[in-house]
Amino acid sequence: MISTEEKSLHYRSEQAKSKVLHAAAKLFLEKGYTETTLRELSATSGVNYGSLTFVFRSKEKILSELVGFVLDGQFDFTEKLLTGKTDDKILFYATETTLQLYMAESSEHIRELYSLAYSQQASSDIIYQKITLKLSEIFKERYPDFTQGEFYEKELASAGIMRNYMTRPCGIYFTMDRKVKAFLENTFLLYEIPREKIEEAIQFVSQFDFETLAQQVIDNMLSYLESKT
Repeated sequence: MISTEEKSLHYRSEQAKSKVLHAAAKLFLEKGYTETTLRELSATSGVNYGSLTFVFRSKEKILSELVGFVLDGQFDFTEKLLTGKTDDKILFYATETTLQLYMAESSEHIRELYSLAYSQQASSDIIYQKITLKLSEIFKERYPDFTQGEFYEKELASAGIMRNYMTRPCGIYFTMDRKVKAFLENTFLLYEIPREKIEEAIQFVSQFDFETLAQQVIDNMLSYLESKT
């Protein structure tokens, strides 16, 4: 049986964790992951340095925790956005990934976070695990005999495409529209989606104001983390 003291310790640990994650999200967005130190996170969160390092061990661990919140937020936001519009899973995937591209393009600090998240072991593991599960839901009808391992292998390939498109900034000739179109074309070819369906997906995502939606996802994440403190 868990003692009252153990319950209190767990509660304090979870409170400290929530405070640090909220502070990290704010500082990473404001000044970037690289420029933010654990000492700053301790001061901003109000969690003493010893407790912070006990709970998270490293800044990389903090990033991996945030990655989980961001991905869950993207999925939930996309589901709500498409409620009453479509239940087509291919169009869901197109919308969710386009949203991610716009989030990365909205700020160089966010681009840095995504780039590091796909590069570091702990955070990339979370990305692969969560998206592999989502891919198995989306493409199971097309690949009914696929195992989770085979969807994982597909995710390793599509994650490479996503990372490359996210980390390359748009320019005069490489506009956001061209980036989204190129990403969807190349990713859906990996999953052997018919050309007409790819064109439908590209046309479908063009109806949304993703710049506004991307900011809403970020604001929602900050509000959620703040509420947990």
